[in-house]
Amino acid sequence: MTPTILVVEDEPAIQELVVINLKHAGFLVVRAGSAEEADSAIRAALPDLLILDWMLPGQSGVALARKMRSDERTRDIPIIMLTARVHEEDKVQGLDAGADDYVTKPFSPKELVARVRAVLRRRAPHLAGEAVEVGGLQLNPATHRVLADGQPIELGPTEFRLLFFFMTHAERVYTRAQLLDEVWGDHVFIEERTVDVHIRRLRAALEPSGHQERVETVRGTGYRFRGA
Repeated sequence: MTPTILVVEDEPAIQELVVINLKHAGFLVVRAGSAEEADSAIRAALPDLLILDWMLPGQSGVALARKMRSDERTRDIPIIMLTARVHEEDKVQGLDAGADDYVTKPFSPKELVARVRAVLRRRAPHLAGEAVEVGGLQLNPATHRVLADGQPIELGPTEFRLLFFFMTHAERVYTRAQLLDEVWGDHVFIEERTVDVHIRRLRAALEPSGHQERVETVRGTGYRFRGA
């Protein structure tokens, strides 16, 4: 569940500085030097967050941000603008285009990494790597352990990812297709009914503690995790 960051920056030295610091912080990193290269990377596999320069060859970063926000497939990807444009109106324009945060050059690599983590905590808590707890059910992604009322529960890797996603998105209903995209990745092509198999395994693992009832079937739609 290591987050993948797409860095879209056309200045090689800055791109390298950002990439090195993100990798050192434990992220997976994909590079792009233009909006067109970023488009290709996103078509291949959705990143978990975008660090996007404003001034790019060809299409600008702001135009790319607007395009992503208008596309259902990419509209929820967090975006951090990283740019030399420092005026207030520039920041307003970047945020209006859909950026979640705005960092100006020159920048502190440590601060940039901290902002990446902050945006992930806010927009994609299942990727932030922090422990979560829902009604006596505890999951720690760092140690890969799950406790139900203090007792350990053994889960396979897919059930672990599925439970982590559910716990960080409680009370929302997800279709099988949405769960495939969020848990398996939208570039993985498997049958939607595969979700049902893993839901049954997850419920079976939770059953001894009584928490299996939290994984609810919403007829005609998909599944929901009950948080209360």
